[in-house]
Amino acid sequence: MARGTVTVLDSGTAVYERPTWTEKSDALAVLKGTDDRRLRDRRYAVVGFTDLTAAAPRKTIYDPASDDTFPEGMTISGNRAPEWTEDHQALVFGIHVPRPRESPADNREAENEPGEERDEEDRRAPEGSTTTPNEDEKVDLVLWHWRDSRLQSQQQVQESRDRSFSYLAEYRLDSKKFIRLADDEVRTVDVAPKGRWAVGFDEREYELFGNLDGRRYRDVHVIDMETGGRRLAAKRARWYNGVSPDGTSFLLYEDGHYHVYPMDGGEPRNITLHVAASFIDTENDRNIVKPPTGTIGWASDSQSVLLHDNWDVWQVPVTAGRAVNLTVNGRKDQVRYQRRYALEPPEDRAKGIDLSKPQYFAAYGEWTKKAGIARINPGKPGADLLTWADATFGGLMKPKNADRLVYTSSTVTEPNDYYISDLELKQTTRLTDQRPQVADYAWSEGSMLIDYTSDKGDRLQAALYLPTGYEKGKSYPTIVYIYERLSQGANQFANPAANGFNRSVYTSNGYAVLTPDITYKINDPGMSAVWCVLPALKAAIATGIVDAKKVGLQGHSWGGYQTSFLVTQTDMFAAAVAGAPLTNMVSMYSLIYKNTGGTNQAIFESSQGRFKGGYWDNWDAYYRNSPVFFAKNVKTPLMILHNDRDGAVDFTQGVEYYNTLRRLQKPVIMLEYVGENHGLRKRSNQRDYTMRMKEYFEHYLKGTPAPDWMKEGVPRLKMEEHLKERAKPKTPPKKITTTASDRGK
Repeated sequence: MARGTVTVLDSGTAVYERPTWTEKSDALAVLKGTDDRRLRDRRYAVVGFTDLTAAAPRKTIYDPASDDTFPEGMTISGNRAPEWTEDHQALVFGIHVPRPRESPADNREAENEPGEERDEEDRRAPEGSTTTPNEDEKVDLVLWHWRDSRLQSQQQVQESRDRSFSYLAEYRLDSKKFIRLADDEVRTVDVAPKGRWAVGFDEREYELFGNLDGRRYRDVHVIDMETGGRRLAAKRARWYNGVSPDGTSFLLYEDGHYHVYPMDGGEPRNITLHVAASFIDTENDRNIVKPPTGTIGWASDSQSVLLHDNWDVWQVPVTAGRAVNLTVNGRKDQVRYQRRYALEPPEDRAKGIDLSKPQYFAAYGEWTKKAGIARINPGKPGADLLTWADATFGGLMKPKNADRLVYTSSTVTEPNDYYISDLELKQTTRLTDQRPQVADYAWSEGSMLIDYTSDKGDRLQAALYLPTGYEKGKSYPTIVYIYERLSQGANQFANPAANGFNRSVYTSNGYAVLTPDITYKINDPGMSAVWCVLPALKAAIATGIVDAKKVGLQGHSWGGYQTSFLVTQTDMFAAAVAGAPLTNMVSMYSLIYKNTGGTNQAIFESSQGRFKGGYWDNWDAYYRNSPVFFAKNVKTPLMILHNDRDGAVDFTQGVEYYNTLRRLQKPVIMLEYVGENHGLRKRSNQRDYTMRMKEYFEHYLKGTPAPDWMKEGVPRLKMEEHLKERAKPKTPPKKITTTASDRGK
């Protein structure tokens, strides 16, 4: 580029694909592909170039066709980009078994004329015959076997990934030797920084049960990149946390502690054994034994790692020395230093965290919901809160060659905007201003925090968003929106949207909105919602803002499950809308999560379901937390959204609950948007669902007349006419000009 010259590095009757530069742009690797009439894929060689500024750059070619040691029946894969190791001593690439251009099955299918179809009558065997007219006809069979590590449905979803899979291999320049790094035993291999070692993972022993119960383990191997030698380093590891920037160690979490494993075979070291903090995430209420709080990352010198204990950030040495609490006050002041802002350029992030430079973290007040940006200065424990407010901060960025910061901030009443500042956030300039876009509209008068105690003694909070035009002493119809913990959004702005429930749509129409926290007890996901949501609602009613007789309930997916269950346990809600709800925990347990192809079993046992084992050992728990078994108790009018192509919560869950309630002659409506998945994608469907939900709540909470579709339903033959009528443009409202003093009224 400096001389303005063009140099031909390689040429031929070939296609050059996936050119990949090294980080310093001092070397280049590329695939050189030629057609093979026997294969669907090209045959590739790997070509590497170094010394690019020289008059004659150095060229290295590895072509499997001239290597007797290359695995028979395999080729270099075109699905993985080739790369140089950091020391330029090896080219790394993928190999795979190529697909033949024609298979016997293809030939059989080709015997029929293109587009030829046969009637069902033609497919039937003649009377008395035991075969079809064409005995060679392809059989449409999928065989499911109990020893399959992955369900057939999961294999189908992952088919594209499986087809493009390749095994990692390398060509070493010094020895002119091909080395296969990955195989059917250790399928996944990651080259460590510096290129001296690699880490390989073998999950064969655990894959089946990992897909069954969600506890995913794997054996970790260390691979010598110079020889290809492989050594088992850790057996049955669940939490692998990456390699040090110098490529000499990796980090594992096990049984409540972090361990550093040297690549060269030295003894692993427990680096948190004597730290005055616990790194077990005791706030994780899922069915997991001693889950980790998580890592922040390796220091760039590879001598320490940064860990957090849910409150503070700790620098923990990997050899000798004492751990240091870098933030100091997190647990004491109930401030969570949640995440580190990675301000270095993306290409530098693999090099670790440079602790000689200031580090910036997102800070969050657990009980105040305040947020801010904190800075830790080098060699000085203690976090400086550079900003701290009833707001939300995010997107902190730093230009590479300037001492400036850019970030975003919003409040519950002001939309997100960009700001630029110095490194201490003292001299701040607003870059964008979205306030004029919302100034002429009624939104909300803000939010307040509700403190309450669950029926099981847990201290919790809920965010109560005030309606536009709020007047102290007046009670308002209220929507309770639920999905696990939501009070963290107390200071977040909500953009209005037509896609089901939206907080701003309701606060701007005179509703209060309550979002309580739910903490879960093992084996009781439904009852946990009862123990948390009802005390939150009672505490909100006690403020005088919530009209106890005009409360609606809404949730989607897991929140839809909680909604469908709550109405079987209480009549505190005047109406409820459950989006894509789980309703029978017994039948749902073994159904397929179609979006991934796996079962719900792993989700139920190790994730959101929070059950111990399957229903055969836990019948009482599955039974008492299933809405469908308590449908006779429902007194609340309920509207269900469930779509026929739902790939997360099977459509049958909505149908089962609807039919049960209908059989009991309970007031229930189900909306099915044909062809839609777990959420709505079509804009027309999003708008329609939003409007029907609003009409539903308007009727039950504000007393407006029920539209015909709520009173009588819509026969299928009249649905098209009904939808056309609803789509007709309505008379637009008159424009209202307001002043700052009366805006929102």
